Amino acid sequence: MAELLKGPYIGVLSSLFPSSVQPGSGLFIRERMFRVARRLPLFVVAPTPWMPWQDAIKKYLDKPRFCPGAPEYEEQQGIPVWYPRFLSVPGVLRRCDGRTMAMAAYRRFAAMRHAGRLDVIDAHFVWPDGYAAVLLGRKLGVPVTITLRGAEARQAQSQRLAPKLREALMSATKVFAMGESLRQLAIGMGVPDERAETISDGVDVENFRPRDRGEARAALGLTPEVPVLISAGWPVDEKGCHRVIEVLPSLVRRWPGLVYLIAGAGALAGHDDTALKAHAVRLGLGGTVRFLDDLSLDEFPGPLSAADVFVLATHIGSGGNAFLEAMACGLPVVTTEVGVSRETVCRPELGELVPFGEPLVLETALDRALSRPWDRAAIRRYAETNSWDGRIGRLCRVFAELTGRTAKE
Repeated sequence: MAELLKGPYIGVLSSLFPSSVQPGSGLFIRERMFRVARRLPLFVVAPTPWMPWQDAIKKYLDKPRFCPGAPEYEEQQGIPVWYPRFLSVPGVLRRCDGRTMAMAAYRRFAAMRHAGRLDVIDAHFVWPDGYAAVLLGRKLGVPVTITLRGAEARQAQSQRLAPKLREALMSATKVFAMGESLRQLAIGMGVPDERAETISDGVDVENFRPRDRGEARAALGLTPEVPVLISAGWPVDEKGCHRVIEVLPSLVRRWPGLVYLIAGAGALAGHDDTALKAHAVRLGLGGTVRFLDDLSLDEFPGPLSAADVFVLATHIGSGGNAFLEAMACGLPVVTTEVGVSRETVCRPELGELVPFGEPLVLETALDRALSRPWDRAAIRRYAETNSWDGRIGRLCRVFAELTGRTAKE
């Protein structure tokens, strides 16, 4: 179907992309680019990290989901997706990831270029994906776009990674950013103002909408009166679920029966939540913290509709898409004041921002959020102004301008 569309051919490069092995990985990237694919022909190359003795290490650690890998090829919604393996060794050799990723992806991109089906390489995250993309773009003679998604703010502070980020960004034909703060980061690293544009992800307001609260709670075995907090995302330190758990003992004393839902990709994404579960048990919160693993995008609105407050104590400055999805279900957001959170949770009636690393402030904000009578319809209306409409059109116009082709409207 994609081959029938007119306009430039887009080759997406992203090491974070869903597969049958890791269905929850990079859903936000697929959501964005598969919407582009409704207007422009598109394929995906999603390099998968691999290291020598990987299977032996997995067996020794007794962690069958460690480095789960991916199939060689899948077709998703009619879009071809390839998963070549690239060498990625932890430690100092990780500095080679950009180059090894480019080497692994080159064969597929070269074949598509030779077939006349590659006009633009579109990469997500600057390191290592964007770095690899500019190497491929030079070799194949095609323009490259790179999208900053939040991790770059932390990477830019690294003496080892900052030069690689700068090289990738300066070499890109166009830079997209999830928020103005990330656009300014790119400009601060030398990208000319006219080559950096903020086009954030939108929210699917048809799927993410309030469900019947009583039914949503009944499906999770929750009573109507129990207070409920919820976080969404993988059970990794960067998302900050452990920071929320740490403030729960005091909150439970003030809010008897409090439940904290952690809704994420879980084990199927290769992330082990054992440590997080043990942390909750150590604090006597085994019955308070509940894990909802391996939810699809279609299933997320249920738990969100059952909750009172969405919380994310992240330190990496990402989560804007998750905030909008929660807001589309009528939820106020409490999150740390980092990265694009300032731009998404931009008014007091939408939620509250707290400094990172101050648990007492986080606890107080959550207590306040649980007590406050929120105008959930107004929160939903704000989310509706951030739908995908218009954003995909802007992306397609930029791709067309880079190649002198015509994008389907």
